[in-house]
Amino acid sequence: MNAIETAESAIRRLSPGERATILSHWIEDLTRAWPGIESSPDVCGGEARIVRTRIPVWLLVRARELGSSEADLLITWPTLHAEDLVSA
Repeated sequence: MNAIETAESAIRRLSPGERATILSHWIEDLTRAWPGIESSPDVCGGEARIVRTRIPVWLLVRARELGSSEADLLITWPTLHAEDLVSA
């Protein structure tokens, strides 16, 4: 059994509360890995979002995929800064 399988097996044995605690620790670790991005269970359904906003990262990624430029995004969401788009 590799490390991932071992971890998955251990996680399955945890209570929902224990799983939530582990998840919150992982979210904290991951948000430090991507400055400017944060996630909280009570905001945007826990989706990763731009810090200081309720704008989910997936929304900006999708807008780019559909052809929106950075200028378009900054006009559409005036609370965003150019550096926020680098994070997303």
